[in-house]
Amino acid sequence: MLARHNSVWLVPRHGAPAKAAVVGVLDRTTYPQLRDRLLEFAVDSDDGVLIDIERLELRDRALIRVFALVALRVGDWPAIPFALVTGRPEQRAALAASCVPVYPDAATAEAALTRPARRRVGRLLDRSPRTSARARGFVRGICAEWMVPELAEDAELVATELVENTLRHTDSVPRLRLELRRRTLAVEVADESARPAVLREGLDLVHAGLGLRMVTKVAKRWGSSRSRSGGKTVWALLARS
Repeated sequence: MLARHNSVWLVPRHGAPAKAAVVGVLDRTTYPQLRDRLLEFAVDSDDGVLIDIERLELRDRALIRVFALVALRVGDWPAIPFALVTGRPEQRAALAASCVPVYPDAATAEAALTRPARRRVGRLLDRSPRTSARARGFVRGICAEWMVPELAEDAELVATELVENTLRHTDSVPRLRLELRRRTLAVEVADESARPAVLREGLDLVHAGLGLRMVTKVAKRWGSSRSRSGGKTVWALLARS
């Protein structure tokens, strides 16, 4: 007899904030798949994420923690609210002890969702000997415009290292973006590399390049997140005084 392989899908829906439905079975084999798809979905979302789980079959109640894990990571970067929607009492009971907001329907969730206050700007760079210098000039100008000159030097360093990593290890043109929130400045560089990328909490100081070591010295936190397009965004958070 052939073994049955369970599956789980994330079905996007139109509108803002970003919405999707989870369909399928959540068990130990599909847990990593669902976690990664939720994180990829969040990377391309601007104002928040609402996930409808009514059509999700939960085989192991303990695995519901996948949503708390995703909410924690999404709250760190890209720093957007994450909430669940379900009218099923047993699902709401299983999530009662989690840190994830759960709403009975999408309309209630949208009304309760608080959009993050932020300023955001980006620039598509080229591939040339002047790319890193242009990135530094862009960052310096934006930090002055946003009146955070105390972060300019570290932000320039981070942007330089992330842009040069893109030029060195991919064939993509770097897409540089800055986001200012109340407590942090995020420096992000996206590319279209097909090389798999996952969110990394740790850093291997033995094998990492000197540039990433420098980033970890000035950044409060950093990571690499896959996008639905197949590329990735590498980001670093700088704390405001």
